[in-house]
Amino acid sequence: MANTTLTFFEEKHREALEKFYLPEDQEKFTQLPAQALNFCEEDERRVPFVIESSGKAVGFFVLHTGENIRDFTSNPNAMVIRALSINHTEQGRGYAKDAMLQLPTFVMANFPEVDELILAVNFKNEPAKKLYEKAGFTDRGQIKHGPVGPQYVLHYDV
Repeated sequence: MANTTLTFFEEKHREALEKFYLPEDQEKFTQLPAQALNFCEEDERRVPFVIESSGKAVGFFVLHTGENIRDFTSNPNAMVIRALSINHTEQGRGYAKDAMLQLPTFVMANFPEVDELILAVNFKNEPAKKLYEKAGFTDRGQIKHGPVGPQYVLHYDV
């Protein structure tokens, strides 16, 4: 298992996150941290997080609550995972899987009212779907139409 920790975003992370790079075939499925942080600054219900390894920012994601997630669920206690990425130079080391395995416990400790995690993954992004399923997310047959095509909506009961 990789030496991975989840932490709330702090300004000290910004410089490293703004340097994140993803190849075009990955970037089309997510937002880079710099873009996602702009949305977080505009919407207090989007909370940014950093995936760290040995104190270094290697990944990023956002947890989103509120009315703007109603196209995913009617559950008022759900959180949607958005903009998950691992910097291209750090991929293949197990960070994303470790982060997703840690996320339910992290959410229970920091957001005790949350009882469900949800994310959308593009039909064409099979590696990501497999990763999420290995981490315990399930496909309940719900489909959402995203900016680059249809998406599976995956669920995890916390």
